[in-house]
Amino acid sequence: MTIIAGVDEAGFGPKLGPLVMSGAAFRVPDDRADECMWRMLRGTCVKKPTRKGRRLAVADSKVLYRDSLAPLERAALVMLAVRDFRPQTWYGLLAGIAPLAIEPLKSCAWYSADVGLPVDGEVGDVATKANAVRSDCQDQGVEFVGVFSEPLAEFSYNEIVARTRNKAAVNMGLALRVIDRILRSAPDIDVRIYVDRLGGRVHYREALGASFPEYDLQILHESVDQSAYRLLSPDRICTVEFSVGGEDRHFATALASVYSKYVRELYMRAFNSYWSAQLDGLRPTAGYYGDADRWLKDAAPLLQRLAIRKSMLVRQR
Repeated sequence: MTIIAGVDEAGFGPKLGPLVMSGAAFRVPDDRADECMWRMLRGTCVKKPTRKGRRLAVADSKVLYRDSLAPLERAALVMLAVRDFRPQTWYGLLAGIAPLAIEPLKSCAWYSADVGLPVDGEVGDVATKANAVRSDCQDQGVEFVGVFSEPLAEFSYNEIVARTRNKAAVNMGLALRVIDRILRSAPDIDVRIYVDRLGGRVHYREALGASFPEYDLQILHESVDQSAYRLLSPDRICTVEFSVGGEDRHFATALASVYSKYVRELYMRAFNSYWSAQLDGLRPTAGYYGDADRWLKDAAPLLQRLAIRKSMLVRQR
């Protein structure tokens, strides 16, 4: 069997809220490792959402999350249920896919209250859809290995940026942690990991070599659109590919995009719920530039009264 995994981030650009990197991994028969997983699971999954929604839409989070959270949340919860993991709360979700993320949240009042799942009432019957997808996976010889998420809240993000003075290095570090978790999750000899390109970076050899010194590293290809590497050990071959638009070409990368965005949105639900309760009329924010500046202006008197340090709330770069 071959491990096919995808890695993608959400929240690299915003001023408020976390940066989240996630990975999703599958095990497929060796002789089907080059097949498109959307085609393999076409009986129950689809790349583009449809009105009737009979099949589960698994796509780039920007495609799924527009006017409603439901399509994104449906994909996230159904695929977790395929693994018999049915979290009832945000903290419960983190315990399963990002266990190290919970403890740091206790230092922030705006992240200290849990959020019930599902958030959107239009998600539908998760169990029934999950049963169908699970059956389809079994028929195709596909196993969903799991989800590996690394959320970085604002205060932790600022601490690392202050040390490294490099925003891109923070993003790369999270991706490497996800890759490491994927490699540790299964002993399969052949592993293929598809990462959506991290900003404008082209060269990844140095970062990979430093993070995985136990492997011999080979450069397969490096260009503006795609960079690929092979990590070799006596008992394992791992290919890591960084490419533009990876979530449009790989099912696993699209699913990783779903989890990164979903986890970030849950953070922002907790954030907005807390602050809106503290100040009447304070409108929620998605945390992106422009609207984040509006929110900070509206909330300024409250933040000043509570003596909230800027580094705890606002990302510095």
